[in-house]
Amino acid sequence: MIKVGLTGNFGMGKSTVAEIFRSLGAYVISTDKIVEELLNEASVINEIKRLFGQDVVSGGKLNKKYIAQIVFDNPLMRIYLENILHPKVFEKIDEIIKKIPERGEPKIVVIEAPVIFERGYQNRFDVIITVWTPDEIAIQRLQKKGISKQEAIKRLRAQFPIEMKKSKSDYIIDNSGSVEKTKAQVEEIFQKLTALEHRYAGN
Repeated sequence: MIKVGLTGNFGMGKSTVAEIFRSLGAYVISTDKIVEELLNEASVINEIKRLFGQDVVSGGKLNKKYIAQIVFDNPLMRIYLENILHPKVFEKIDEIIKKIPERGEPKIVVIEAPVIFERGYQNRFDVIITVWTPDEIAIQRLQKKGISKQEAIKRLRAQFPIEMKKSKSDYIIDNSGSVEKTKAQVEEIFQKLTALEHRYAGN
């Protein structure tokens, strides 16, 4: 089994690439979906409430917009929140991976995770892929989804520069063009990963 960390900055298309990997036969795990589930757990809600105060909870649920506003304005609070969530996220990832059948496909597990480099998680993966576009394209795409330019810029600045992530990755996917161009790059990388997995399996 090969564990692939799929990363990139806000609005650059990690989810699009993850879905292409899934269509090719990879097992895809979304850390965003895991976080979404965790944020509905009572014990996690209580931990976050202790960190941010009573105002983050409304009707027994977390006010995610309010939390996002705080963490993107205050990097230290973002780190505190990540310290609560990330250990639990990796526990869930380990649980999911253990349930993947040992025999048969898929043997390539793609874990979609936005802050691999920011938190020094590189060693948790066998291979790291960065999806990128120029910031201007990411901002334009986010604006089409209803996110303001100011908010998009703020979130991009909260992450490491994409050029740094590209320089530290095993593979890079340019997602600034058409879906067909992106798919061709993913297919080529998937073939290489499959060959690599077969070599692993042979040892």
